Amino acid sequence: MSEKPNIVMLLIDDLGWRDLGCYGSSFYETPNLDALAASGTQFKQAYASAPVCSPSRASMMSGKYPARVGITQYIGGHSVGELRDVPYFYGLPENEYSLARALGAGGYQTWHVGKWHLGDERLWPENHGFDVNIGGCARGAPLTYFSPYNLPTLTDGPEGEYLTDRLTDEAIGLVEQAGDQPFFLNFWHYGVHTPIEAPAELVAKYERKAEAMGLDVNAIEQGEPMTAWHLEGTHVQRRTVQSNPTYAAMMENLDTNIGRLVGALRRTGKLDNTLIIFTSDNGGLSTAEGSPTCNLPLAEGKGWMQDGGVRVPFIACWPGHVPPRTSDLVFTTPDIYPTLLGLAGIDKIPSQHVDGVDLWPQWSGATEETGRGPVYWHYPHYSNQGGTPGAAVRVGDFKLIRWFEDGRQALYNLADDIAEAHDLSKQEPARVAALSALLDGWSDDVMAAIPTVNPVRRGFDNINASQPDRV
Repeated sequence: MSEKPNIVMLLIDDLGWRDLGCYGSSFYETPNLDALAASGTQFKQAYASAPVCSPSRASMMSGKYPARVGITQYIGGHSVGELRDVPYFYGLPENEYSLARALGAGGYQTWHVGKWHLGDERLWPENHGFDVNIGGCARGAPLTYFSPYNLPTLTDGPEGEYLTDRLTDEAIGLVEQAGDQPFFLNFWHYGVHTPIEAPAELVAKYERKAEAMGLDVNAIEQGEPMTAWHLEGTHVQRRTVQSNPTYAAMMENLDTNIGRLVGALRRTGKLDNTLIIFTSDNGGLSTAEGSPTCNLPLAEGKGWMQDGGVRVPFIACWPGHVPPRTSDLVFTTPDIYPTLLGLAGIDKIPSQHVDGVDLWPQWSGATEETGRGPVYWHYPHYSNQGGTPGAAVRVGDFKLIRWFEDGRQALYNLADDIAEAHDLSKQEPARVAALSALLDGWSDDVMAAIPTVNPVRRGFDNINASQPDRV
């Protein structure tokens, strides 16, 4: 058995904080993930570094906040409103010494399976330190979950084969042929991103379950008008309960496949020397594009600065090394890079993972104290889901959100107000000033791009506000 642990990074696309049974879902069925959480640490206050996908993925690979990497929007996205859009990199820069390169230099086999969405072909996983790339390309979502997939880095399977099943087959094949050299399996599922599609028999199961539970499968409330110009005439559509049968079917299929992967690790004798991490790239899709899930009691979802957009499920499991427990440790995506180096006994690269903190002592239970400090977000774009350009900082239990359109700021005590329903900014002006100053200083440090007023009047010329395919 290798002295270094194998590492399996399971990143799910658009998975909401409440989308697992162990996080409070009563409609979705996730027994395998619930068992994984029970055997390791279930973190209740882990955060993605952005409310949309590409920035979080770049952050995971670089150990930096998205604003410092220069990827602040999902790659391909463009939108304007009262504010102009800001420029961003359309790929993970070649000069980023990726997590895969660092682990490869430390003796690991490095495999990527699934979604990438971090640039064109010259920036695909094999050009960022991965020995193997199965399914990773510029695409942010599959055209369909049923073969033929038409993905340039994955051969089509038999007609009707389901993508989540196929990618898991590929990952299991890699585990089975791994040998004794430690491996890093970077398994980034396309699910549960749109299109919301699942095997018919599972969908039918959840249609029956929703009926038995008396759930309205179309439990969506119309909200305020969207402010991004390319969404003119549409409204925010907030789902108020988890009840979408097709999304529930996608969740069960995902859970089953993760159970299959864990079974393969056990069957090959590798499970006891494998760290499994399970998390999401942003909050659940709950306010637009079909609104397939609900994040309540968290406010809003994907594309928003509120916790529904950035708080994510996070499970870490390594028998004998990560204790079975729940934890309120607050941390964010850039911390994964130095933490993995720390547990693998690989020298840190502080000039690379500038924004990450090695939290292995906290993950392993050696200490409860953390030197993580503030957690920051910067999303200077209009989202497809109704969110507007903004930034935020969390220190302790307090979170400050700033919206760029009008400079408005709101303060929340998340310990008392997980729903971010009670703005304390008027009651606590000193705390607002202190957090605002922190946010200003950090923004300057990472050279965050701040959107400016759009000189074009709404309705004058929306051609340049058009949106590429949503991913």
